[in-house]
Amino acid sequence: MQSKEHWERVYTAKGPTSVSWFQEHARQSVELIRQTGVAPDAAIIDVGGGASTLVDDLVGEGYTNLTVLDLSDAALSAAKARLGERANRVSWLVGDVTQLELPIHAYDVWHDRAVFHFLTTLEEREAYVRAVLRAVKPGGSVIVATFAEDGPEQCSGLPVMRYSADALHAEFGAPFTLLRQEREEHHTPFGTVQKFIYCLCRKEPC
Repeated sequence: MQSKEHWERVYTAKGPTSVSWFQEHARQSVELIRQTGVAPDAAIIDVGGGASTLVDDLVGEGYTNLTVLDLSDAALSAAKARLGERANRVSWLVGDVTQLELPIHAYDVWHDRAVFHFLTTLEEREAYVRAVLRAVKPGGSVIVATFAEDGPEQCSGLPVMRYSADALHAEFGAPFTLLRQEREEHHTPFGTVQKFIYCLCRKEPC
């Protein structure tokens, strides 16, 4: 996992709207969360959410039990400032998902558009999957987006992994059933295009 110091520098040096992954609205993610069919009070965690606008969209959709986890204090501070008083409706966690001990079976939906493709070692990816297995309720939904096979080879100056839907699902294995896959062409603030793959899985009861 990349260091906290790296991401603090990124968010300190650049405004939240100047990073390549910025989306004015996280439409693909919101639509997949809708498709899970969870209730408005379902527990949803956005892993690596940072300064993402997904939390704004989810608050606007009426979801009331939201958690945003990120390594960077600066990123979370930017999101809180943008939300204003609505930030009080969200739980904010600072930490490394591969090391943080999240509560057992706490979340109905796990969402990640920012972390998994940065995990370039098997040990990191295995620790991440263990975190998902621990934190997501049996029958819960897991939405993970990464760079697609034809996506960028680096992001924010760091190497990344690229996946097909099948390869991404294989990282999670038998406890997860792949329900849906989607591709996205993300247009960055710099006018370039990044190809993403999204997988929606169900965590099967043990």
